[in-house]
Amino acid sequence: MSVQHNLDFDPTHGYNLERLFQVGAPETPPDFQSFWETAYEEAMQVKPLPRLLDTGVACAGWNVFDLEYQSTQATTLLGWVLIPEHVVPKRGFVITHGYGGRECPDYHLPFHDAVLFFPCLRGLGKSRKNTISADPYWHVLHNIDKPQDYVLRGCVQDVWLAVSALLRLFPSLEGHIGYFGESFGGGIGALSMAWEPRVARIHLAVPTFGNHPLRVTLQCNGSGASLTNYYRRRGPAIFDTLKYYDAAVAARFIKVPVHCVLAKMDPAVPPAGQFSVFNAIRSPKYDFLVDGGHLDYPWKNEQLHYLGESLHRFFADL
Repeated sequence: MSVQHNLDFDPTHGYNLERLFQVGAPETPPDFQSFWETAYEEAMQVKPLPRLLDTGVACAGWNVFDLEYQSTQATTLLGWVLIPEHVVPKRGFVITHGYGGRECPDYHLPFHDAVLFFPCLRGLGKSRKNTISADPYWHVLHNIDKPQDYVLRGCVQDVWLAVSALLRLFPSLEGHIGYFGESFGGGIGALSMAWEPRVARIHLAVPTFGNHPLRVTLQCNGSGASLTNYYRRRGPAIFDTLKYYDAAVAARFIKVPVHCVLAKMDPAVPPAGQFSVFNAIRSPKYDFLVDGGHLDYPWKNEQLHYLGESLHRFFADL
C-alpha cells in the first residue's frame, strides 16, 4: 500500500528502498572528532545539580516528577521524570523530542521497570528561552554562523548532561542507560551518542541532520526547509558550520547497538538523509521500516504497535 498525500512535492524524492540503502555520508572533517571531544569535556565540567519536584500525579504505572537541571552556558533545563510506582527501577532512559518540543511525557513506552527522563532541550518546550526562538524554522538557524556557538552544540551538551543528571539521581543504574530520539531528537542523538560512553543502547527514529550537502538539495518542510533557504541565500559557507553537525558523519563514531526507524517517504526529513545516518553506523544496527514519517496514514498505528514490540526486544538486555 502506498501512502496518499496532498503535498506539492514527492516526499520520496525519487528514492526506492534499494537506492536508500546505498546512500553514503559526507567525508569526515579532519577535526570532527576533536571538535566533539572538546564539547564533551566542556559539558563534563558542569555539575547538573538535578532537582525533582513530585507533582503528586501517577499515570500508567509511573509517578510523575518535574525535572530541573543545569547545562552549559549557565542554561537551566526543565522536563519530566517518570519513576515506576511499584517496582525498583533496573534501567534508565533519556528520551528527547521532535522539533515541536514536548508538552508532556510519553506514558505509552513499554519500560515499566525504568526511570524515564524527558528533558526539553534548550529553547524548546519547557526550556524555552527569550534569546532563542522556539519556532523550528528559526531555532535551527540560531548562531549558525558560529560553529562553536551554534545552538545544536548546546542541545547535544544538554543530552550529555541529562545522562549526568540521571546518574546523579540514580547511580545504581550505571551501565543500564538507553537513549530515545525521534526526528530532531534522532539527529541530536546521533551527534551526542557518538561520544557518550555511559549509554549502552540507542534508538533513533526518522533522524534529521543526516548528510547536509544532500539534504539541502531535497525539498522538504520544517527546519529542513529553513536550512535549504539559508543555503540558497548564503551559499556553501553554511557548511563551515554544518560539517560539524552532520548526523551521518557522527554515526560513524557510534560504538553501541542502534535501533533505527526509517521512513520510505517523509515531507519533513528526507528519507535519503535518514538512511544516510543508518548506513554510516558501524556498530550493530537494526532497521525498522515505516511507510511514512511525519505523515498520517490509516495503518500507521498498526506499524507503531509492531515498533513497540521491536523496541521491547531491542532493549531487553539493557
